[in-house]
Amino acid sequence: MSQSPPVVPRVEGRCDERFAAVRKAFEENFRQRDELGAAVSVRVGGEAVVDLWGGWADAQQERPWERNTLVNVWSTTKGATALCAHILADRGALDLDAPVAAYWPEFAAAGKEGVLVRHLLSHRAGLAGLRVPHSVRELYDWDLTCGRLAATEPWWEPGSRSGYHALTYGFLVGEVVRRVSGMRPAEFLEREVTEPLDIDFAIGLPEKEAGRAAELVHAPVGSSSEQPAEQAALFAQLEPVALAALVNPGTGAREGNSPEWRAAEIPAANGHGTARGVAALYEVFARQGRCGDRRLLSADAAERVREGQGACRDLVLGMGFAHETEMGLGLWLSGANASYGPNPRAVGHDGFGGSCGLADPEAEVSLGYVMNRMGPHIADDPRKMALVEAVYASL
Repeated sequence: MSQSPPVVPRVEGRCDERFAAVRKAFEENFRQRDELGAAVSVRVGGEAVVDLWGGWADAQQERPWERNTLVNVWSTTKGATALCAHILADRGALDLDAPVAAYWPEFAAAGKEGVLVRHLLSHRAGLAGLRVPHSVRELYDWDLTCGRLAATEPWWEPGSRSGYHALTYGFLVGEVVRRVSGMRPAEFLEREVTEPLDIDFAIGLPEKEAGRAAELVHAPVGSSSEQPAEQAALFAQLEPVALAALVNPGTGAREGNSPEWRAAEIPAANGHGTARGVAALYEVFARQGRCGDRRLLSADAAERVREGQGACRDLVLGMGFAHETEMGLGLWLSGANASYGPNPRAVGHDGFGGSCGLADPEAEVSLGYVMNRMGPHIADDPRKMALVEAVYASL
């Protein structure tokens, strides 16, 4: 007996006729790619051309995904944190070529006196993970985490190559933001960006917004006997620095759904927003520093985010790519893999499980994609790639 095709949940919102392919790809994500709940937003030249949402905000499929449903976007948060640093640099308050220790003196310990601010932004500081055990609960303690990062020694020669700073990135860049501005990134982002521009995005989740948050759900896996063996084989190949970056501490849907995680400030990984909010933030990098009719950065400062720091096989994520990758100053370059569309100098950032923010200055395109069913891919989740390809097919 043949199985019935998966039911496609009702997709709501608006989509310009020219971008009908994006709606089709979004619907196919539910039909073919096991989407649970999601939203996608696309802006071109400062105008919203796609704003769609659908599916379910919970695993039990009892809460529909609404227009203003928020979800934790994991590392897509890093684009917002980088924006805070670039705003300070644009104002002349932060020199990206200065030693980190010029702003954070304790950071000079253990041979880190030569680490530059740009090394933090480009994952080249050598601090992809801590060398001592660090629990998720300890991650919620800002001063403890920053203190351990200041005291530790680098895993490799800073500046020589990249190694993805999965969780440490937000504390490293964020502490510099705090030392310069007097505000941690969550407060700085709210005061300087999201509140004035009415952007629905926050680092951490205010308690009053908890009712809008979608439940994160891990994708179904194969048989229980196969999955642990596959994971064991993968982790057996990882270098110590990769293990430190990815599992010290390990995180997932259980942590991401907890009130403690949501209430904490983890500027590399616990931004909560709508697709609309993500697209608006990344528009700043797509439109020479502008979002709508407001300017947040000078054109030169916006361009600086995609200043490539050298292609290499990343020390943490290298196993997940068949090619070298390149970081700019806070975002990944699209490169040969077309991770963020066919323009190799487009930039963006993926989040754990599938979310994405994209900025293409040549096309003046920004995209935000958020979802709650976390896929297994390190980057370039098939759902995200289908949407990106549909956007560029529509231009």
